[in-house]
Amino acid sequence: MTQDAIRIEGLYKTYKGGKGQPEKQTLKGIDLSIPLGSVFGLLGPNGAGKSTLINILAGLVLKTSGKVSIWGFDQDANPRQSRASIGVMPQELNLDPFFSPRGALEVQAGLYGVPKSERRSDEILRMVGLQDKAEAYARTLSGGMQRRLLLGKALVHHPNILVLDEPTAGVDIELRQMLWTNIRKLNKQGMTIILTTHYLEEAEEMCDEIAIINEGEVVVRDSTKNLLGRLDAKTMVVHPDATVATLPQGEGIESELRGDGAVVLRYRVGATSAEQVLAAVHEAGITIRDVKTEEADLEDVFLSLTSSK
Repeated sequence: MTQDAIRIEGLYKTYKGGKGQPEKQTLKGIDLSIPLGSVFGLLGPNGAGKSTLINILAGLVLKTSGKVSIWGFDQDANPRQSRASIGVMPQELNLDPFFSPRGALEVQAGLYGVPKSERRSDEILRMVGLQDKAEAYARTLSGGMQRRLLLGKALVHHPNILVLDEPTAGVDIELRQMLWTNIRKLNKQGMTIILTTHYLEEAEEMCDEIAIINEGEVVVRDSTKNLLGRLDAKTMVVHPDATVATLPQGEGIESELRGDGAVVLRYRVGATSAEQVLAAVHEAGITIRDVKTEEADLEDVFLSLTSSK
């Protein structure tokens, strides 16, 4: 076993166009490695290729070309082993309405060839908070409960890698907290987690490393800490003692007056120091009542990398 849970090399996916329509290239030579035991974020705008990539990993979509290895198994040479190594919680609800949660887990385990002696349906139901709904029809479950069941189905075959495709989209706070508690627990037990999400604060809090995909290409891949460090932009918010008549001016400083009377000053650490910004404030005749600084967050990084494409 290598140090990578997943290794992707030169991955392309092209969909044939309909009558009179051109082909559509969804993935354009993806190279990506995901370390063992990490919580890895896969981010990108709608239509970037994230879902296509996940479906290829899950064996639901055939790649056009390239190489995919999952837990050391080449997807072409060992398709069964590679699929058994990964569990996917999809974004879409795809449950049989006439199965109970326990029945759904048992059927899923059977499809993966898990012997009855090794099945742990009741343990999984307890983990996702569905033990009291074990025999209810899936169609009677709330949307949040159905998402819990999707997580349970992804875990029945003891996968080494868990892929979560927008797991908290549209769910309530209680379910979101339950999901993240379970994900942290699974990761501590050694499971590699791959997360796609539109909630950037979620990725910032949960992920060790992040890859951002845009228009079928990986535009950046780095640790979350390094990504946040890529932007040296800072914001200083000054609350003055009196109404501001003149905004501060200076090279590398952008200033604006907020509706509450505060002065917002934006600058880059590499070009302008905080001392220079404060000097510009004093030169403008502003007496400071309070001041604070704000650093860039993951949303700033995301926008800076995808808006230029």
